[in-house]
Amino acid sequence: MAAFPAAKLGALVLKQVSKPIAQACKNYAKSSPFFRKYICMPPAQLYHWSEVKMKMWILNLGKPVNIPVLNEQQAIELGANLLGEGVIFTIAALILINEYQRSSAKEAKKEAATKAEKQVLEQNIHDLYFITQKQATQINELMRHIYDLEGRVVQVPWKSKNTFWR
Repeated sequence: MAAFPAAKLGALVLKQVSKPIAQACKNYAKSSPFFRKYICMPPAQLYHWSEVKMKMWILNLGKPVNIPVLNEQQAIELGANLLGEGVIFTIAALILINEYQRSSAKEAKKEAATKAEKQVLEQNIHDLYFITQKQATQINELMRHIYDLEGRVVQVPWKSKNTFWR
């Protein structure tokens, strides 16, 4: 990311915009009993369970038989953090989707303009072809008239074989 300062700046802006929203979600999760019990705690317990299983597997310590559940305060804190990160991720994903759609629409518009320009050029070429065909026909007609007129011109012989004047 160091090579792309604009991307780094964009990520920083995204975090700064998303943090207040995530913090508000965390505070609401900690204060609301329903949100705390049904939204924060189950994902936190699942995350804890999968983290312990993964660590045991990575460290090659065998299968854990009984994974202890987190106490309520730890589960609420972990769930609120997961929720905040989820909000940040969702906002980032929405921004990326929006940018992709905007880029796709811009590209489609550009492609449509190119296609329309190509059709105009093809129509112009087609029109020019018919104009040249018409002109060629007119030239042929004029040449026929010229040959016809040349055939009608009376040739007056200046000297004929049967002349008596000498």
